[in-house]
Amino acid sequence: MIKNLMRGLAPLALILSPLAVPSPVASADVVLLPGALASLNEAAEDPARYQKSAFRHWNQGLDPADGCDTRSEVLLAEAVDAPVAGAGCALTGGRWTSAYDGQNVTDPADLRVDHLVPARGGLGVGASGWTAVRRERYADDQGASATLVAVTARSLRDKAGRDPADWVPSDPGRYRRYVGEWVATKLRWGLSVDKDEREALKLFADGPCEETVVLRSTAPRWTRPRVRPGPAGTSR
Repeated sequence: MIKNLMRGLAPLALILSPLAVPSPVASADVVLLPGALASLNEAAEDPARYQKSAFRHWNQGLDPADGCDTRSEVLLAEAVDAPVAGAGCALTGGRWTSAYDGQNVTDPADLRVDHLVPARGGLGVGASGWTAVRRERYADDQGASATLVAVTARSLRDKAGRDPADWVPSDPGRYRRYVGEWVATKLRWGLSVDKDEREALKLFADGPCEETVVLRSTAPRWTRPRVRPGPAGTSR
């Protein structure tokens, strides 16, 4: 599927994928996707599949005083037009662009907040020894804007927890960004890739995503708020 998706896309403009630094004190270096991919360890996927229930979410978010949980804070951060936050952080109005399919959404109830690298089948052996606290920190990580993304329910069902060996967004600009952010999230959390996953990522890195930029950062410290995006079409 991935090879078919990439056919005929070489002439298209490349989309760069800068990612937010996890913390003001975190050191980072900018690398192109091929170099970032080379830094990932390969390991067979843990046969014990992770259950979503093992990753407690949504917690009280970055600001316990604002009454918004992580999901609501992500929606506030990713809104193209800001919604109104009422009692209990109930959101009304606003406008979003779904990260996976580019659809415009004006009702926050129609959005899902997805882990770009899902717990179910996406984390690999790198997370096998995580404590409950670290799993929760991953589930609610807002230190980098790529970890959690607002998407339509339909695109989330289409993804179905699959890794880039089996699924990427269909739009070239979006899948280039997606692949770069997938690798950046794996590096950020010290996660491995399996053989099929690496081979698929290498096809992208050697082809249409060769010049996609990845910000390779240190381990997350969970201290930096997400940055509200600019107008539609700009980077988060």
